[in-house]
Amino acid sequence: MSGGTGEHRVRELLARVRERVSQARSLDADSRDHLSAVVSDIDSDLGRGGATDAHAPRLESLAVRFEADHPALAEVIREVIDALVRVGI
Repeated sequence: MSGGTGEHRVRELLARVRERVSQARSLDADSRDHLSAVVSDIDSDLGRGGATDAHAPRLESLAVRFEADHPALAEVIREVIDALVRVGI
């Protein structure tokens, strides 16, 4: 997989995270803000060609937090983690 294609996949998944967050009415404001900040950081790092793998632990922590109440959100967060690993920036 080329870097450009992998980055495109990450951006698609980040858009899915944003969509799921907007649909998760029961998501508390702190969790919503924290996840939005991580997604923004990853997006910014992609734009600069910077390392995005540093975000994986933050994302995994959020996925665990959302597993019970927001499984679809947890799933897409884990997809982002996998895509970041594949991109290998």
